[in-house]
Amino acid sequence: MHKPLLIGVSARIHYPGSAGMPATGVWSKTVHYLEQSVAHWLLAGGAVAVMVPAVDAESIVQRSDLDLHDYAAALDGLVLQGGNDVAPETYGEAPLHTDWHGDRVRDRYEIDLIRAFVAAGKPVFGICRGLQLLNVAFGGTLLQDIETQQPQALTHRVLGRYEHHHHTVEFVPGTRLAELFPGVERATTNSIHHQGIKELAPGFAVEARCPDDGLIEAVRWRGASFVAGVQWHPEFHEPDHPYTLDDRAILQDFLAAARQVQR
Repeated sequence: MHKPLLIGVSARIHYPGSAGMPATGVWSKTVHYLEQSVAHWLLAGGAVAVMVPAVDAESIVQRSDLDLHDYAAALDGLVLQGGNDVAPETYGEAPLHTDWHGDRVRDRYEIDLIRAFVAAGKPVFGICRGLQLLNVAFGGTLLQDIETQQPQALTHRVLGRYEHHHHTVEFVPGTRLAELFPGVERATTNSIHHQGIKELAPGFAVEARCPDDGLIEAVRWRGASFVAGVQWHPEFHEPDHPYTLDDRAILQDFLAAARQVQR
């Protein structure tokens, strides 16, 4: 019997003084958290979710004290959660609007995590922001705001609907993602993002696009280990939904890669 896979999950970060949040109690502290649906998504695949903490300038533990390679050695794979925008400075741009300043602390921490897991040959999977950060970590850039920079594009986020906003994605023939869904050319997924890939990172292949505007919806690294991501949120899929993509095959493919390198 196999021992359970231990899958690291990058932390979402709440900062004291965040707009719209109370300034008392736990919200007066920096909070690192794991979104429940991501944990349950991994648990449904038989894996154990382990959140990896971040550090910032005010942490008791400093970056020099935390070796993320230790996490990469101990864990079998890494999932990058969704969440805050990627900071434009992380890919060499200035914010076009104050609302799009992103989270440079999280960017730096997650890029360090990506590098540690790739160096260890462990699989990495990115969800929404996670896909965007993978693209940036390997040298690509992002659209800071799709509606502003690509006004002809489809609406990819509807405030108030969250995961209940959907659109079509089209799989690129011959890719691993297309192989996971034989006979399926197009599928419907949720869509909860206002940023997207602008310039694809070197060494990456596009695995899905939005057919209505060409925006990239899934990518995979052509390198030596498993590095892939999707722009939608597979953890929000409702198994009995009548028409959205049943993306359990994506999870099983990632976990199979983790099983291959499990120590």
